[in-house]
Parts: sequence; structure tokens; C-alpha cells
Amino acid sequence: MAEEKQLTEKESLQLIQQMINKAKGSYHDTGIGPILWGSVITFCSLATFAEIQFNFELPFDVWLLSLVAIIPQVFISIREGRMRKVLKYEDVALGYIWTCFGISIFLLININASIIAHLDPIFTDYNKLKGPHEITFDYNSYSTSLFLLLYGMPSILTGALTKFKPMLYGGILCWVCCIISVYANIKTDLLLMAFSATAMWLIPGIILRRRYLNKLECSKN
Repeated sequence: MAEEKQLTEKESLQLIQQMINKAKGSYHDTGIGPILWGSVITFCSLATFAEIQFNFELPFDVWLLSLVAIIPQVFISIREGRMRKVLKYEDVALGYIWTCFGISIFLLININASIIAHLDPIFTDYNKLKGPHEITFDYNSYSTSLFLLLYGMPSILTGALTKFKPMLYGGILCWVCCIISVYANIKTDLLLMAFSATAMWLIPGIILRRRYLNKLECSKN
């Protein structure tokens, strides 16, 4: 039996490089996920701002849309996962990051709802004692800071892992808005949240979507 041919060092490096290039070429990101979250959070923030600014109330809690958005996000992730011919370490890491993000959003919403339900009467009495001319305590304002803190994490990690600067810088900008929101009122917080969601998700998502469609168009030609 003929002895199996051994690969030289140069041939081995070439083979590894080919595998890396194939893995890179197999990555598909349609941009739908970031566009979905960017649109939902921006809309919810501006709708809540409008409720406070113009003194009206919607017949439902508009932030429930952020929970509903988790459902299509799951299907988007499954669909995009099937489109990848080669599953890279980067893809696995991103999957875990965004799964943890979705779970964290759900948990934080429930934690805030529990805090408000138990402590809202105390906050109301406290603000009455301080009087109308004093700065009142509004837990929702500080809650916005917690959400901005959470929103920035997966965006920065995704931007860093994929070297996609628009999402990386958007996530950093979100953390800057998080710091500002600690010292701002609830209306300003909502505008900061809408701005952050647009900067780190909606705009990067549109960029990714255009790149994806251009690749599809080029593959057809």
C-alpha cells in the first residue's frame, strides 16, 4: 500500500487559510434582527414620551411590544443559523450573547414591575411630603438607565467580535446616554433611549441589510 502523502508546512497553511476564507464567506447577517429591535425600542420610547408630553394614555402598555419582539427574533436567529454553511466560534458566541440579552430583558421587566408594584405607594407619599417645588423621585427614570446599560452590552460585544464599527460605536454611545440619563428627567431619558436604539441597532441594521441585498444581487449576476 502506498504511503499517504504528508502535507508540507506551506500546504498546511494554505489549507487552513482556505478553510478560514470559506468560513468567512459563509457568514450571513440579513440585518433584520437589529432593524427589528431598533424599530421597536425607538417606537416604544417615542410613544411613551408622547404620552407624557401631551398627557394622554394608550389603551395598552406599549412596552409589551419589546416582549413580543423576542418571538420573531427567535425565528430570525434560527433561519439565519440554517443559512450558514460553516458555524464559526464567533457565530456560537453571538448566539449565546443575544440569547442572554433577550432573557435579561424579560427578567429586568419583571423585576421593575415588582419593584414598582410594591414601592410605588411609598414613592407617591414621599413626593407629596417633599412638595410640588422640590425635585421628585421617579423610579422609572432610573429604570431607563438600567435598560440603557443592558442594551449597550450585546451591541458592544457584537461590534467587537464582528469588527462592525457602527454597532460597536453605537453601543458605546448607548453607555454614554446611560450615564446622562442618571441625571436627567424621564422625558429626556426616553429621548436618549430612542436615540441610542436608532444609533446602535436601526442604522447598523440598515447598513447590514443593504450589504446583504448587494451580496444577493452580485451572486445572481
